[in-house]
Amino acid sequence: MELNKNKKTFSITILLSLLIVINSYSQNQEGTDKVNKSEQLIANLMDASNEEVIVIAHRGDWRNAPENSIQAIQNCINMGVDMVEIDVQATKDGKLVLMHDKTIDRTTNGSGKVADWTFDELQSLWLKDGLGQLTAQKIPSLKEALLTAKGNILVNLDKSYPIFEKCYEIIQMTGTEKQVIIKGKKTRAQVEKEFGSYLDKVHFMPVIKLSNPKAAEIVSEYMISNPNPPVAFEFIFRDDTYIDTVNFKAIREAGYGVWVNSLWPNLNGGHHDESAVFDDKIYQWYLDNHIDMIQTDRPQLLLNYLRKKGKHL
Repeated sequence: MELNKNKKTFSITILLSLLIVINSYSQNQEGTDKVNKSEQLIANLMDASNEEVIVIAHRGDWRNAPENSIQAIQNCINMGVDMVEIDVQATKDGKLVLMHDKTIDRTTNGSGKVADWTFDELQSLWLKDGLGQLTAQKIPSLKEALLTAKGNILVNLDKSYPIFEKCYEIIQMTGTEKQVIIKGKKTRAQVEKEFGSYLDKVHFMPVIKLSNPKAAEIVSEYMISNPNPPVAFEFIFRDDTYIDTVNFKAIREAGYGVWVNSLWPNLNGGHHDESAVFDDKIYQWYLDNHIDMIQTDRPQLLLNYLRKKGKHL
């Protein structure tokens, strides 16, 4: 009887040990996979010469979750989006939260300016979805958002330029420096003056309106800048005639990404997402014009098209 009891105890001990080893291996493998994914995303961002197009989801997957919510970010990770664009605002007590508007009226069941609410007060509210219906999602802090993104997806922090010093504290705390892109409508001289101490820590991308008579000059100034050149250029133009202002192909060949927004017509000469709903060949225009970074409001639709064309994994 005692022998059987000892055998049973030994078997349970062995089983528990195996479970611990399996669990430890699983956790280590998951960590390794996340590191590998993050490294692949960053490597692709830095390689403007390859054929894979980087897909950026505007405010996350906001058609299926509240914009700028944790679920909107997680949905993007799940579908294989490369980068999520999120917006940052500061609360009354100096905490950083995700919110596009300066007010909370449109996207929550509260009202007033973000800057007039403390972080804890904002946590009493609920986010609305794209139809204006309340959800079970809360307003996330920037820290929560970056921890969700860490190792899984690149991040473009919009509206962050004026408060970047505070943003960088959170970026550094979460160890996401190489995953983050900051952008601004500034000349190289302005960026170096206002933002220079961060240019070797995170990726910077200038935003350039091609209707600006000095657009080509601004691009040239950035391209000869050294050290810390930009990782890409974001171009905005209301009709196709403006794309002759600069040479997208030459910019790519020089090692810089070319980012164009497919969000609405006046950002891209009319080659926008809502037209692509009826004819996804709209996205072929981006491929034909050497654009390798597309910010979209229809991430799944764009991914489907790019994968069909062999331009995305």
